[in-house]
Amino acid sequence: MHDTLPLLRATDFPALRRETLQTLQVNLGYLCNQSCVHCHVNAGPQRKEQMDGATADLVIEALHISGARSLDLTGGAPELNPHFRRLVRAARAQGVRVIDRCNLSVLFEPGQETLADFLAEQGVEVVASLPCYSQENVDQQRGEGVFEKSIRALQALNALGYGQGGSELVLNLVYNPQKAVLPPPQAALQADYERLLWTNFGVRFNHLFTLANMPIQRFGSMLVSKGQFQPYMALLKDSHKHENLAGLMCLSTLSVDWQGYLYDCDFNQMLGLPAGGQPGERPHLRDVLAAAVPGRTIVVADHCYGCTAGQGSSCGGALSGAAL
Repeated sequence: MHDTLPLLRATDFPALRRETLQTLQVNLGYLCNQSCVHCHVNAGPQRKEQMDGATADLVIEALHISGARSLDLTGGAPELNPHFRRLVRAARAQGVRVIDRCNLSVLFEPGQETLADFLAEQGVEVVASLPCYSQENVDQQRGEGVFEKSIRALQALNALGYGQGGSELVLNLVYNPQKAVLPPPQAALQADYERLLWTNFGVRFNHLFTLANMPIQRFGSMLVSKGQFQPYMALLKDSHKHENLAGLMCLSTLSVDWQGYLYDCDFNQMLGLPAGGQPGERPHLRDVLAAAVPGRTIVVADHCYGCTAGQGSSCGGALSGAAL
């Protein structure tokens, strides 16, 4: 695995400062039932890192004292963490919006037979990875048989009310390119997804989020191995749009790793760049109020251009309607 941080540290990316905290994005661990080629977390079935109960308790406490109104659960496959359902229940009891970043196939893992029902009962917003509407492309990126399981999972969620007109159960899909290119315009691609998923499989959803692949971890290492790292970085920088800065998630989000340490975003977490950026500083959930102070400097590096290139990219999809 190639470490891309030394290639990203020196940067001319614009300075950013934190605004009011809205979201805690919590990584519950790197264990996953899939090993995707674009994964910026390097998650997989062999990873052992998992958030423990004491740290999960701190997440619940941090939600309460920080005033964050959204809990965004990610991984790995966050549902494989034994404290996932307890965290969901506790957050919903506080009136906090909960997002589950789900790879869909996890619904068919042993012990997850009631997962879909649980998500619906708790009113959890599902953000589901589906990097294409064709079996060949999905299985190439995510593993043989994943597409078929993903479609069955989407149909099961639809049957519970997810993605249906008039339902409060939100089902959003996520697209990632397979190559070192920027995503196509989000609105046009969503129209293709809607038409083909409904026509071929009877699947409905609310929104499609297009995300640029980040030059870190598994995807970044692949770029280095193929000699594509510098060309991809040039593409990101050449496509930078200043107007996308105002919509960046890091302005109002804190990222939490499986041990409870804080970062300005999920990508900084994977690069080991703690929030604050001062030598020796490594804030923890216990320090959430200090880390979330508006005006605090956000740590940036060259990978941040992945969020501002073209139409922009965030965990909530494109930041503008700009055509690429």
